[in-house]
Amino acid sequence: MPGYELFGAEERKEVNDVLETGILMRYGFDAPRKGIWKARELEQEICKYFGTKNAQLVSSGTAALTTALAALGIGFGDEVIIPTFTFVASFEAVVSVGAIPVLVDVDDSLTLNPDAVAAAITSKTKAIMPVHMCGSMAQLDELKELCTQHDLYLIEDACQAIGGTYKGQQLGTIGDMGTFSFDFVKIMTCGEGGVILTNDAQLAEKCDQYSDHGHDHYGKDRGADLHPYLGYNFRISELHAAVGLAQIKKLDAFLALQKRNHQIIFNCLKHIPGIQFRRIPDEAGDTGSFLSFFLPTANQAAQVASALAEAGIGGNPYWFDNNWHYIRKWDHLKNAAFLNRIPAEQKEAIMQQANKTFDVSDAIMSRCISSAISLAWTEEQAQERGQKMAEIISQFIA
Repeated sequence: MPGYELFGAEERKEVNDVLETGILMRYGFDAPRKGIWKARELEQEICKYFGTKNAQLVSSGTAALTTALAALGIGFGDEVIIPTFTFVASFEAVVSVGAIPVLVDVDDSLTLNPDAVAAAITSKTKAIMPVHMCGSMAQLDELKELCTQHDLYLIEDACQAIGGTYKGQQLGTIGDMGTFSFDFVKIMTCGEGGVILTNDAQLAEKCDQYSDHGHDHYGKDRGADLHPYLGYNFRISELHAAVGLAQIKKLDAFLALQKRNHQIIFNCLKHIPGIQFRRIPDEAGDTGSFLSFFLPTANQAAQVASALAEAGIGGNPYWFDNNWHYIRKWDHLKNAAFLNRIPAEQKEAIMQQANKTFDVSDAIMSRCISSAISLAWTEEQAQERGQKMAEIISQFIA
């Protein structure tokens, strides 16, 4: 899955361009950088590849989500609907702007259940944030319809699905705003980094300013910049952008390898009686970064996950016991364990939402295993892995 698996001469060349100038910051220092603007160039390449009008690079996927929420004016007292199965950054970003993450059940797509979303909408809801988990898309038609009906923003957290599509359109470009993470284990990496995508010029300008201390970036003198908004330091560095510039040029190759190896593993497992595969709303748009499947019972899934690990077949997360990605282990959120003090009203609302029961999600996630797909496997290695997985899984399904 991760682009770092195929890190090579292309990335080193782009990074060396920056090192030769010594200008590591993305803004200013026009003369000594000698025309080297890696962040600016990567933003242009992102717009071209993903078909969006605007792209704002930032320091992480978390910063991208936070910036998008701020640009939309979402803040204290507002509610943002997110799935129970995601990465902790989703709720961290919502909390950071003063809003309330409203967690709702997922379904067998491993993404937001539209019926659960509809039931969770209140007068305080301002946005729905689907998370395209494990390389595949949420049910965007249904979620877009809900946003239209209730006048809500649709924010795509596409951090795990870079290069995926839905009905021919790139994920991250379908909602009002979309975000990617370019951290070390993403399909395309900058080492650390993220981006906000939008076709709205005003939102793009707000993201540009908010992510750099509120600088308006008019003219060439940072010391003379005005500050129309308060902002934060969410800048990406030229070094990180340089890595991403090489990676985006290899993204099609990454996706082709993932899909090839994904199909090989799928072919090895598809004949096992009792196994079910994740429902994908648009199979043609899946990135192939994970093959997710369900065992008949939670006990069988836990046993299979352990057996695969014991056999030395890594990269098969059992999300139900995962500390980072599923509500069951998010005790810090459930207890509102903040280092900084937050308003009592926000703290109470966060704890109320996080401590709800999620029986539907539990029933799904407790039976789910996802096999990460490596870019580095040869066809023979993928075939060998798939056959070993099939042998082990078959032992636990009577």
